[in-house]
Amino acid sequence: MIFFESVDKFYGSHRCLTRITAHVAKGEVVVICGPSGSGKTTLIRTVNGLEPIRSGRIVVNGQDVHAPKADINRLRREIGFVFQQFNLFPHMTVLDNVSLAPRKLRGLPREQAEEEARALLARVGLAEKANVYPGQLSGGQSQRVAIARALAMSPPVILFDEPTSALDPEMVGEVLAVMRDLAGSGITMVCVTHEMGFAREVADRVWFMDSGVILEDASPEEFFVAPRHPRARRFLADLRHA
Repeated sequence: MIFFESVDKFYGSHRCLTRITAHVAKGEVVVICGPSGSGKTTLIRTVNGLEPIRSGRIVVNGQDVHAPKADINRLRREIGFVFQQFNLFPHMTVLDNVSLAPRKLRGLPREQAEEEARALLARVGLAEKANVYPGQLSGGQSQRVAIARALAMSPPVILFDEPTSALDPEMVGEVLAVMRDLAGSGITMVCVTHEMGFAREVADRVWFMDSGVILEDASPEEFFVAPRHPRARRFLADLRHA
């Protein structure tokens, strides 16, 4: 579903991704972890063209994202993205936030788009919040609405950029519960997160990054029980002693 081939990314003279070669299979859940500044968020932002790359190739569902003639807007319709800070439209109701893209981009009639949006809000446990505004929601509720919005375009791939990092601790569980449900639905998921319990329980594979390189690509059992790379072992030891 996603294929990285020798991907390099620079910010000015600073190299933040180095020769990334990896793949994500259809329906797979991949969790990307690592210390701050390791390139995790940059990597997933290259997948839908939010970040350009210097060289290499990224293919999503058979389409080269960074090809000169790529229709990036069309590609983004097929790649859901859940941001750290929710990015909901504050002047629109929850229902309008979720139904907007299907109406504008898929051309659905308002009635059908709103019916689908209500079903998605029910799926994330927020059916009763359809007519409220984002400012009336908790952080956890806002992030669940953001997930429903990402699902509204029926994408085969959803990217999560530290979806719980902006939440109070008591709200983290409700968002992870929705993500666990999604993980069993066949959608391809790539999640940047520090929630190691989620990674151990839900991921098919864990990528450990540091300094713009994937140092470890392993099953959760392999990664958490016997990581091969010394930097990964140190990272996990630091987490256990935190």
